[in-house]
Amino acid sequence: MLPWSCDTFVAMADSVPGGHVLLAKNSDRPVSDTQPLRFLPRRTAPAGATLGLAHVEIDDVEESYAHLGGSPYWCWGHEEGLNEWGVAIGNEALFTRDWAATVSAVKGGAARDGGILGMELVRLGLERGRTAREALDVICSLVERYGQWGSGVVGQPPVTGGYDNSFLIADAQEAWVLETSGHRWVAKRVTAGTYAISNQPTIRTQWDRASGDLVEHAVDSGWWESAPGRPFDFARAYVDPGTPLQLSHIRLQRSRQLLGEAVDAGGVGLGQAQRVLRDHYEDTFLGGPYFSAALPDFLSLCMHSHPSDFTWGDTAGSAVFVLPKSGEGLTHLWWTPLTPCTGVYVPVFVDAGRVPAIFSAAGTAGVRECPAEQAPVDTYDEGSYWWRFRRLLDLVKGGEQAWSFNENQPIVRRAFDALERQWAAELPQVEKDALVLREQSDHTAMADFLADYTESCAQQALEVLDHLVAQLSD
Repeated sequence: MLPWSCDTFVAMADSVPGGHVLLAKNSDRPVSDTQPLRFLPRRTAPAGATLGLAHVEIDDVEESYAHLGGSPYWCWGHEEGLNEWGVAIGNEALFTRDWAATVSAVKGGAARDGGILGMELVRLGLERGRTAREALDVICSLVERYGQWGSGVVGQPPVTGGYDNSFLIADAQEAWVLETSGHRWVAKRVTAGTYAISNQPTIRTQWDRASGDLVEHAVDSGWWESAPGRPFDFARAYVDPGTPLQLSHIRLQRSRQLLGEAVDAGGVGLGQAQRVLRDHYEDTFLGGPYFSAALPDFLSLCMHSHPSDFTWGDTAGSAVFVLPKSGEGLTHLWWTPLTPCTGVYVPVFVDAGRVPAIFSAAGTAGVRECPAEQAPVDTYDEGSYWWRFRRLLDLVKGGEQAWSFNENQPIVRRAFDALERQWAAELPQVEKDALVLREQSDHTAMADFLADYTESCAQQALEVLDHLVAQLSD
């Protein structure tokens, strides 16, 4: 089944009460696609070195930047991440005419060289970009040179597990929406308001940058008929007509609606961003799912698997990236594994230089780097934070038919909401104390202080989780 879910949005400083930028993403994956959170330090490479990715070898850089990344356990790349310079990136699967043409050709027996995975492009942008614009340039140049082809789904070949990509790339000053098709791309700058993306193109007739032959390629391929007075429409020309948009459009519109309501009510703060990521169409004419969110009727922003497999999987990780201007706070993210409606967002700082070891652990398969087709299926391990929350989700559901979700999920939310309120109240003082250490040039002490705080939050989360597991297991 095609990987057609994930949602990302950005709220610029003018729409956020604190005056900083927020970027948020739900990463949806197959139900056992463990997604640890890792810290990757700076690394160096000799001049002329190459970097081996899943399906292609590219030129390396002499120094890459430190960053945090949420990654499928088998993948070198990331679904979302934040680097030491305050650049945050999230990506989405796109199903384009270029992708469809390649799938058709390969199914017909044509050979196709590998390209770069979208998750690899996210990490490369974080490793090589000091600003959102620099990260944009990195990704665009790699797309033009190498294209995109390869599987992003464990156990599936590229014809069913591959896709093109869109990206939201943000720093404290600006954001860029980047949408790609094969070797081509189009980008739009965002400096105010909010912007959401899902698994369909959103850039229509107005953009700020594009690959040189974007229009010509569409015309030559027969995807666009030029006519006097008709502006070129990227989304209409490049979207694959064989991929149903109702799987993405309703989620995209729901994101836009909730973000607009939040702005009208005073702004998109952390709580409002988390509310968007936890949404199952509550308070709409749908009234939420007919049975329960864990037995969904539609693909929702907070994704849950369905016995019929039409939803493709669960939300495997969710993050809100906080990007303050220089001197106004510390760049950080709030992260939870699994479905955010049954999870708790923990504050994590890139300046800490590490994350709790349990955050970075996968299950029995371990964290590895290999093509998706070669990855073993991961299974439960007590030492994995992700799998501990997967166990909780299973207990909350009470089985494939989710008989107990409606009764159990409010219990979980009351417990975890209290933790999130506590940490949100503590965080301003934590940032203030850390900034004092930075001003004293005591970077080691600052890193240890921030790492210890996240470790403390993680331990509190696990204590509450263990209590909930015991309660729901009775």
